[in-house]
Amino acid sequence: MSQNFSFEVQHIEKHTGARAGVFHTPHGDVLTPVYMPVGTQATVKGVLPRDLKEAGSSIVLSNTYHLYMRPGDEIVAQAGGLHKFMNWDGPILTDSGGFQVFSLTKLNKIKDEGVYFNSHLDGSRHLFTPEKSIAIQENLGADIIMQFDQCSEYGYTHSQAEDAMELTSRWLERCVKAKTRPDQMLFPIIQGNMYKDLREESLKRAAEYAVCGIGIGGLSVGEPKPMMYDILDFLQPRMPENMPRYLMGVGSPDCLIEGVKRGVDMFDCVLATRIARNGTAFTSKGKVVVRNGAYKQDFTPLDEKCDCYCCKNYTKAYLRHLMNVNEMLGAMLLSLHNITFLHRLMRGLREAIFADSLEDFAREFYAEYGEN
Repeated sequence: MSQNFSFEVQHIEKHTGARAGVFHTPHGDVLTPVYMPVGTQATVKGVLPRDLKEAGSSIVLSNTYHLYMRPGDEIVAQAGGLHKFMNWDGPILTDSGGFQVFSLTKLNKIKDEGVYFNSHLDGSRHLFTPEKSIAIQENLGADIIMQFDQCSEYGYTHSQAEDAMELTSRWLERCVKAKTRPDQMLFPIIQGNMYKDLREESLKRAAEYAVCGIGIGGLSVGEPKPMMYDILDFLQPRMPENMPRYLMGVGSPDCLIEGVKRGVDMFDCVLATRIARNGTAFTSKGKVVVRNGAYKQDFTPLDEKCDCYCCKNYTKAYLRHLMNVNEMLGAMLLSLHNITFLHRLMRGLREAIFADSLEDFAREFYAEYGEN
């Protein structure tokens, strides 16, 4: 463990092995399991930091690739780092930029050296190496930084997935050597696609370098959910016990529940704010699409069980009006509500872990929510 970071497992649920814990970081403690809102470009879209805290956010995520492109990591460093730049005094995690390099850009070539690619903004050519990813993340100054990895898509052959896993492993060694800041915690990432032999080998290699945290990458990339759960079931008994386990890019209510049941501690996803901008809300009775005509004269709150600012003050009819006339307040209120909903879900899961009643909690949630 680092002097700045430690993880304490407070309780293990006796039926599932789910964990409740506390992750100590330089910018505060994070109670786990935790959902992390995504602030891709140094802001969680449409939500003030003040309101994020009120909603229950303890840690947020930002993106290395996007901040490198705009405004530039040197600018963020000059501002005093991400915490000062975006006015967030809690913990921050930055991803490595690897996923965006592979998914957003026109690839030129993946080499052992790194990835050559064209910017999605202006077509300019760039090279991301493990060393460069770490240097950018050190400039950004997040508490938790991620290794540069190759995320292999669902559908890769065993040979393709093995090549990506081997490259990820080699890049991890270079990331560890490149890291200089003791106040940042580097999480290695497990890859291997849907192949259990590759996942096991990747975990073995990643665990050698994991000090206080490990990421599970390459899931929720198009595969059926039962396949993702099967990989998590396989990994659960093999994962290090004394550090947080982070399932990257996963954040629908059902996946949060199923991930927690399989021993995952940390999650992030853009889903909550993305669907909000399209007029969709998570509620205790399932998803509500407030744009729909059914809510034109519905003067009830979005979710009777929610105490967020949106639900305490506004009706479905008003939210429908805002969305249908493209007023930004609609997306802001729905974003705040969706984030609050997921935080409330995580608190419920944490309480159920302590009570050794996680399966009962999940059954009751699904019975009302209508999925699974």
